[in-house]
Amino acid sequence: MAAGQGGGTSAACFAARLLKHIAADRERGNLVFSPLSIHVAIALTSAGARGPTLDEILGVAGAPSRDALAALVRSVVMEGALADRSGIGGPSVAFSCGAWTDEAWALKAAYLDTVAGTYKGNLWTVDFRTNPVATRQHINNAWAAEATRNLITGILDPYKKSPHIVASAIYFKAEWHDPFDKDCTVVCNFHCLDGSSIRTPFMRSWRSDHRLACHDGFKVLKLPYKDTDLSLLAEYNNNLSKFSLCVFLPAARDGLPSLVRKIASYPDFLHDHLPRETGPVGVVRLPRFKLTLDTSIVSVLKDLGLHLMFHQVRADMTGMVEAAGPSMYVQDVFHKAAVEVNEEGSEAAAVTTESDSVMGFSLCEDYIPPPEKPANFVADHPFAFFIVEEISGAILFAGHVVDPSKTE
Repeated sequence: MAAGQGGGTSAACFAARLLKHIAADRERGNLVFSPLSIHVAIALTSAGARGPTLDEILGVAGAPSRDALAALVRSVVMEGALADRSGIGGPSVAFSCGAWTDEAWALKAAYLDTVAGTYKGNLWTVDFRTNPVATRQHINNAWAAEATRNLITGILDPYKKSPHIVASAIYFKAEWHDPFDKDCTVVCNFHCLDGSSIRTPFMRSWRSDHRLACHDGFKVLKLPYKDTDLSLLAEYNNNLSKFSLCVFLPAARDGLPSLVRKIASYPDFLHDHLPRETGPVGVVRLPRFKLTLDTSIVSVLKDLGLHLMFHQVRADMTGMVEAAGPSMYVQDVFHKAAVEVNEEGSEAAAVTTESDSVMGFSLCEDYIPPPEKPANFVADHPFAFFIVEEISGAILFAGHVVDPSKTE
């Protein structure tokens, strides 16, 4: 998020910390995840948490209060970065969230109002006890598939019992502002971290007006997606969004791990190092890639400082259910993400679910500087990438590519 925007800065801090821990766990493999989806899932959990459990969630999410966290999600997600603009020539964006509770548990009115009102989520009462497989398969095959345009299905294990499930999903599909010519795509060597090389298709462009920033030890290329048709914008009340794919390429072939640590070193590192102006660029060569992730992120969240909500006894989720009885706690947090980058643009989606369980630069007047020497951007070795909404600074998707021939 842009510095100085209170809520935005807190979200950027969360994304940087999340990147540090998730990337460390998957340093030698490909990675894609959605910081925004995970942040929303945690925010949803805060709606039912109380006491020290709530304090811990707010601390990790970087919000002073539950209301501040909800306001951040509402302004950045529902009313900002993820407002769909496919009808006016912009990207197709979808955000969904919801909660499913076993019919034996009565949810508190305040919790229901928060999920449905603040987060614009859907709520369902279902039969987890006697028909758990069919119920969870419905969540997988109906809700998740619909929310992500069939890019993601099967987020939940249909045979794992849980009386309450909270989920958030993000879908993004956009065309490049200047698409790559498929006839220019060529198979070249990509050099992996272990010193080996693989042959893979590279998209190529010789446009001289790319946005490229050259820093000490790395370069950053910003590829903008197709903008909204301004002539149609008057019909919408939302602010104009601007999405880009930002690729961070280390100078050294084995420099990705250290570069990721730099990016995660402070919240505004990513945005502080993005290209600000177009400049002379020689050739751009970027491999096509298609990545997926399907994993539990409980250990990552615990590394960030979330412990109490996973504790079978100490978790306080009393703001969720009416009836007294066995304690409710978060049993697991699943995150599934997918992204594809090709000559036409990008498509990406992510779902995060939480399972609760019972017990379980001046020019001088007389001087004209010589033209800059065009810089090339050849991503023929591991690099990091981010799909960013630049107005809010929201990071929709993040990850790195160590072998573009593989999906994981």
